Parts: sequence; C-alpha cells; structure tokens
Amino acid sequence: MTVLLDIALPRTLDQWKKQLPATARPSVTVEGWLFEGPPTRRAAERQLRLAGVEARLYSAYKPLVHHFLETVARERLARTTVHYPVHPNAPPRRFALEAYPLVEMLGDAQLRLVPKRESDQVPVYEVELEWRDGRRRTDTVFAPNRVHVDHVGETLLSPTAWLRQQRGEKIIADGPQESEHEAVFRHAMDCIRHHGWPAEEPYFERLDIRVDLPGIASAPARETGWINTHEALHEDLYFSLLEVFQQRSGRPAGDRRLQPGQIVPDIRPGKKGAVRLRISVGPWTPSGKASELPDDAPLARAVAPLAPVRVAQELDRIPGQRFEATSLQGRAVTGVYRQGAGAALIISGAQHANETSGVVGALRAAQELARRPDAHFALIPLENPDGYALHRELCANAPRHMHHAARYTALGDDLEYREAPPYFEREARHQAFALSGAPLHINLHGYPAHEWTRPFTGYIPRGFELWTVPKGFFLIVRHHTGWAAQARALTEHVCRELARREDLMAFNAKQRASYNAHAGELPFEVIHGTACMISEVNRPGPALTLITEFPDETIYGEPFILAHDTQTATVLAAVDALGTLTLP
Repeated sequence: MTVLLDIALPRTLDQWKKQLPATARPSVTVEGWLFEGPPTRRAAERQLRLAGVEARLYSAYKPLVHHFLETVARERLARTTVHYPVHPNAPPRRFALEAYPLVEMLGDAQLRLVPKRESDQVPVYEVELEWRDGRRRTDTVFAPNRVHVDHVGETLLSPTAWLRQQRGEKIIADGPQESEHEAVFRHAMDCIRHHGWPAEEPYFERLDIRVDLPGIASAPARETGWINTHEALHEDLYFSLLEVFQQRSGRPAGDRRLQPGQIVPDIRPGKKGAVRLRISVGPWTPSGKASELPDDAPLARAVAPLAPVRVAQELDRIPGQRFEATSLQGRAVTGVYRQGAGAALIISGAQHANETSGVVGALRAAQELARRPDAHFALIPLENPDGYALHRELCANAPRHMHHAARYTALGDDLEYREAPPYFEREARHQAFALSGAPLHINLHGYPAHEWTRPFTGYIPRGFELWTVPKGFFLIVRHHTGWAAQARALTEHVCRELARREDLMAFNAKQRASYNAHAGELPFEVIHGTACMISEVNRPGPALTLITEFPDETIYGEPFILAHDTQTATVLAAVDALGTLTLP
C-alpha cells in the first residue's frame, strides 16, 4: 500500500468557537452557516453565549428544509409560497430541487414553488406562510453559495459555509468560509488530480479515500434523517474522481467504459474535533470466503440485501444447467439455464451492485418459473459480485447511505458497456445469451430512495440530473429496429398487471407528486400508473430489454419487501406477456 496523503484539518465550528469570543465587540451579532446538524449548532450557540457572543448558526446544506424543520410550526399550516432563487451559474430549478422534500413535510398544507427573477447575487429564498387561524408571516432564508470553477473547467454554484457579523444594521464582515467538508474535498481532489498515475487504464487496483469527519448535517430521523453530509461527500468524491479519470484518459464525460480501478471513498464519523483525510493506493481486497451466516427468513420476507452465501443457496434451489464466469477479484458469477417449451428470456440482477432489491426479485421470480413446466429462462441473480462485496463493506459503517462507489465493477466500469476481452463478469451474460437465444432480457435495477446530491460541485449530480429525487417505480424498455410493436405490447401488459397492486400504485402516485413539485414534469410516459420510457437502441444482445427501476438504495424492512415484491411481479408479468407476442 502507498499513502498519497495523510493530513489533519481543523473543524470550522471549533475554529469559530475560539475566534469569535476573542474578537467579540458589544452589540455585535453573529450569523453563521455550517455543514452541521441542529443539535451541534444549538450547543455551539449556548457555548458562544456564555463567552459573550450572540450567535445564530444555520445549516449551509439545504437551508430552506432546515428552516422549516427548526423554525416553522407546521402543525396548523394552511399554505406556503416559496419564491426560490434562480442563478445564472445553476440550472433553473436548482433551488426548487434543493427544497426537496418540502412538499412531503408540509402534509395537507398547500405549497407553491415560484421562481424569482434570475440574479447573480448570493441566493435567498422568500417564504410566505399562512396558518389556519389566519396568522401570516414572511421569512427570508439565506442560501450561502459560491461561484467557482471545478476540476473539469465548469463554472458552478455550490453551497458553502458563511460568516456574517453586524452591529445593528451595519455589516462588519460577510462572506464565504471554507468549511472542513469543502477543505477535505479540495485536498482530496488536488492530491489525486496531480498524482503521477500510469499512462494506461487501470491506473490502480484500489484507491482508498478515508475521511474521519465529525458532525452530520442531518434532520430528525423521523422526518428526513437521510440529510447527511457524510453521504453527500462520498457521492461527490466518487463521481468527481470518475470525471477526473475520464478526462485523463481522453474519454468523453460520462463514458461508462472507463476502467480506472476501484475508487472507495469511506466517510466515517470522526472523534470530537478531529478531521482526518488519508488517501492510499493498494491491492484489491482479497476475495476469500464469506464469513456471514445466512439469513433464515423466507425469501419473500427478506428485509435487507441478501448475503452472497444466501444468494448461492437460493440459486441452488433452481434446477437446470449451471454456467459460471469469474470476476476480476476472483468471485464466481453463477447462473442457471432451464430449457422449456416457452419463449426464452434472461433475468439478471445487481449489474449495479448497490441496487439490491433486484437480486431478491430475480431469485423469487426464477423460483416461481421453475415450477412452471414450460418456463424457459437463464438467470444471473448477482452479476457484479465485486461491487456487491464493496457495498457490504461500506454498509457495515453506513447502512443508510447510497454508496455509489459500489455501483460499478472492481475495474471501475459498468459491466454492460465492457466491449473487449477480458470480459470477466460480463462473460456470464454472454453465456446466458448463447444458451437461451432469448429475445427478452429483464434487467432488474434500482436507484436512490432519497435525494442524491453533489454539494461541492453544483449540488445536482452531473450527468444524472433525472435521478436526483425519487419518482416511484418505473420501466425503461429498449428494442431493436423492427421490434417497436412488441416493445409497446410488452410494456402495456406489464403495466396493466402492476396496476392491480394498490400499494405500488399509491407509492408511485405519492413519489411522482413530490417529484413534479420539486423537479417539474417527469419526461416519461405514464402507462396504467407506472412511468415508462420506450426507445429504440440497437446494442448487442436480445432484441427486447426491460429495465426495472425501483428506488431501493438505502431501504430496509417493509419498504424493501415492497421493492422486491414489485421486481418479482414485473418479471412474472413480462413472462406472461412474452408468450403472447408475435416475434419477427
């Protein structure tokens, strides 16, 4: 292992608690915005007050949401109008998205999100509140942001810490302050960008970015406990580094064929006052045998992602011809092929390994199909075991985080886009295609179950703008030239069957309403209560591909059961539809 950087950084709040009392003046008030949670900020205010400083500390991350959580009595609120800022260096709806999930937080109260006139000033929300008893109030909510040029040369508007001091109406000091979160991000990016990497991909086996960081800017768990700057830092580091290596390789932005190696941001709560950043390059984690005990709950009642040993046990219950590939790190990618008189299909899960409900859904559906005498299918329940192992590693410390670092393979690419040998994991899919000759591939996916942000590079995830807030379960259907009618018929049949599931329809309607309020109209067709996108894509493989998308990242318990219930039901409905299609 080679250590590239190992540094300690000061915590901004601790610095302020030392500096502000030393410079305090009579009648001077202080306002500060930090990446800290409400309890930490309230405690700091009390400490500063004892030291003679009147301070009010706010959240720099999602300030409008925290304003409602901390200062607005919502119980009898009748209506709210939020006039959100529009800035020339941000997408038009950036601050409407940043208000997510306000529409859900307000319950029965009416909410209007109205854009302000575009301005290059530091953003400010204007909030009109009206309660059922006739009380009215107008609040101004400052949203501290800075304009900067990022690592790929784009000019962006990003949240930042901020300090304001004033005496009466006179401003003494007012401007951005680099928080420890921003400093960690800057140091990490500078170190990795300027390191002397090899000329060819992959540039490393495993790149570890370990951050020990006190404080979590989070709201109460009972409402929006997912608001977490540790998770946001993981996401921003991971996708920013993909962009760095895409640029280094000469590939276009967003190229999923990039094979830099395994990038692992590991963000953990630090000890009080301690901020540490350690970057190292080392070997891939040895595969070895899993030490976990299998979960003995019935598969249909699985409340969490399955351990690999449980996946193998459930796969063993399905009779048929085994086939296998080996991942880069030496893990088996096992599938089963069952020949029957019916139309053939391929079922796969965990192409993106942090999308875990599809693994359960694939196994459940295949076990049901195995009881049908004519069923004809190939199954690969866990396509990306190296990513899945990383996901389990990261979830041991942060089970409620999205962990997109586990999305791709140990090479760092998306296995679907791997075009040249050695194919490693993808070879299992090649075998499934060759054995079955299937015209349909059902590829079970998921996506974030709560908001996905990149706060240090413009807030909205670049290249994934459509995925920043959940929008219910939906389908992506791709077809080859000449298969449009079959794709439409397949989609209609699946959506008609899903519409029978009242719990799913209620779930979809609620999430789409929230999406529409914050992100605008969903650019998908809605068929029988399920959003769908049908397109012609002539890529290698079966003529029809049905991709499921359930917001499953970070969920457990009953929500996880709803997720794999839906994945299972979709596969079975698609099998029934396939039998009715007239194939070219």
